[in-house]
This record gives sequence, C-alpha cells and structure tokens, in this order.
Amino acid sequence: MTAAFDVAAARAATPGCAAGVYLDNAGAALMTRRVLDAQVEHLELEGRIGGYAAARERHAEVAAVYESLGGVVGAPAASIALVENATAAWHQAFGSIPLQRGDAVITCEAEYGANYVSLLKARDERGIEILVAPPDGSGQVDVEALAGLVDGRTRLIAVSHVPTNGGLVNPAEGIGAVARRTGVPFLLDAAQSVGQIDLDVGRLGCDFLVGTGRKFLRGPRGTGFLYASPRVLAETVPPAVDHFGARWVAPDRYEMRPDARRYENWEFNHAAVLGLGAAVDEALAIGIPVVEQRVTALAASLRERLAAAGLETFDLGERRCGIVTTRVPGREAADVQEALAGQGITVGVTTPGSTLLDAGRRGLGDLLRLSVHVFTTDDDLDAAVEALGRS
Repeated sequence: MTAAFDVAAARAATPGCAAGVYLDNAGAALMTRRVLDAQVEHLELEGRIGGYAAARERHAEVAAVYESLGGVVGAPAASIALVENATAAWHQAFGSIPLQRGDAVITCEAEYGANYVSLLKARDERGIEILVAPPDGSGQVDVEALAGLVDGRTRLIAVSHVPTNGGLVNPAEGIGAVARRTGVPFLLDAAQSVGQIDLDVGRLGCDFLVGTGRKFLRGPRGTGFLYASPRVLAETVPPAVDHFGARWVAPDRYEMRPDARRYENWEFNHAAVLGLGAAVDEALAIGIPVVEQRVTALAASLRERLAAAGLETFDLGERRCGIVTTRVPGREAADVQEALAGQGITVGVTTPGSTLLDAGRRGLGDLLRLSVHVFTTDDDLDAAVEALGRS
C-alpha cells in the first residue's frame, strides 16, 4: 500500500462510503462530494439563468476539462473530444477508418461486446474480415501472434486494454509498438483502465484511446472522451459530424475542425462535464500512479483472501488490476449479488455476452465482479469475503 495516502480523508470525501461496502467501481464508481456539488451547482445555475447563459458563464471551466483529461492520458487538450460514453467514442473512432471489402481488422479474444458487435456489423455490411489475436499462456494478448496477423489488408488494430470480465491488463505498449512499426492505426479501449492505471498515449503508441467518466475516474454517468492522434486527425473524418465538428462555410462546402472536437456534437450535458472535470482534477491531485499502486495492491489482497476462503478467481494475465472476478459454487451470480446487497455490500456481475469469445473458450457463466478503489479498506475486503462464504 501507499503509506502517504490518506484513506480516511478519501472516505470522508465520498458520501457513499457511509452506506456500506462498495465494490462495483468497474461499473460506476462512487463519486466524491466535490463531483456531486459541481453538477448540482451547475444545474441550479441553469435553473436560475437558463442553459445557454449558464454555459457562457462556465465556458472557462468546461474548457479546462480538456486540459485535465489530456493530463490523464499525456496528450494536449486539442487531441481530446468529450462524448457521452466510451462506446460512443469508440464508434466515432472506428467509423472514421475507411473500410472496404477484403480489409481486415485485428482484435483480441477479450474484446468488449459492444465493440465486437460493431465489427460483426462491418463484416456483414462492408465485407471486412475480423482477425482475433490469440492469448498467450498467461491469458493476455500474444503480441508476437498479433504481429503475425498484420499484412497489407490490415486497416486497424482494436483492442480492449482491460476487459470487462476480469483483472487482466493487456500489453498495450507492445501492441502499440507493432502498430507503429507497421503503420496500422491502433484503437485502444481504455474504459476499464483509465483512472486506475497510469496511461500515456505516447508510451502506449495508440492513435485513438477511448475512456469513460463513470468508472475508475469516479465521474458521472453519461460522460466519456476520445483521444485522437495528430496522424488520424490529419487522415480521417468522423462518421457523424454536425456544424460544430465542421464549419459550414458555403452552401456546398464545409471545413472540418482541425482538432479532436470534430468528433463531438454541439449539444452536451454541461453539468455532467463539469462533474467529470472535478473528478479528473481530484484523480490528478492524488496522482494516477498512487491510485494504481493502491488499487492493484488491494485487488491482489482480495484475491488472496478469496483463495484462502476456498473461492476461485478468474483473472488472467501477467499484469492484473483492480477488478476481481469470482463465483460461489452452486449459486447464481445475480442471486449472490442480491444477497450481498441485503447486507450492505455492493458488487457487480459480468455476463458472457460482454466478452463472448473469452467466456466461451473458458466455459464461463455469469461471474461476480468485485472492483476496488482508493477508498476501499481491508475491513471492506474482509466483510465481502465473509459474506461470500456465507452465501
């Protein structure tokens, strides 16, 4: 653990900690009072002076959110777009890649369901081929095997950094090195890693990175972002664009914005964005490396506690993060989740449809998903494991 981190202060700043044990941060993390206040205060301002006037009054604060998100991923503000969720960001990025019959997209076995369904739709409508890079012996993407799939037909590499169904951290830097070497654009889904893992797009080598606010960044639902590299900004056009993303300059002509905000729509939820900004600023104040160290250590401790209680875990990879999956033999995951909720313990459930290739290969059904954060304590872990033992 990080000795300098003030757990008591983190809990005091998080109203939800008073309600019980919270272990569903991979679904929607508990927000702090500052994040809640940022949203409520803006809504009250809108109620007093109207939405447009409130937006003008808070223009500087909204603009600062781009700088803050850039600080999370090591990018300039001009490379950041604000969108309503990571899936929307992923579709804007994916849709900007021109794909034709015979082209190939490389993905991974643990790819997220929403992304893979879109790949299947592109296969059916445009005739692309989907190539799945296999896992290595540890369960993470086999980078060498992925590199062997790249050829002249490859138009995109699209991989989830951390899958929704476990604590695996895929070797994104190795994949990025392949992408740089071969010149293939790399789309990294960081929805489950941003906020709990120290990220830098230069180090990762990705051309697109998508993230969400509601998970480990501890922001509101309905917030997300997209990073776009200078290369893809110069070479691609979003699949959906309005008169904010492009300037209508003549009756028969428009000009794209030069920055990543070309991927945005003009209308968005200002209160939610300001809440996201507050959450990101708090994460940066703590330090993402500090968060990563604490969250990783807590999850490792949880896996040890579960093993000692005779419960199996299903997290793969050489490197693991703050998501822990398990099950109670003979019990449906949803029933256990409900039983724990009755004891003031909140956990998540992950289903095979979210990562069908991986779940199918491993014969996984529904799993309990326990995800920690900086405010989690050893007492929380003990309470959860004891409750699982009684289930």
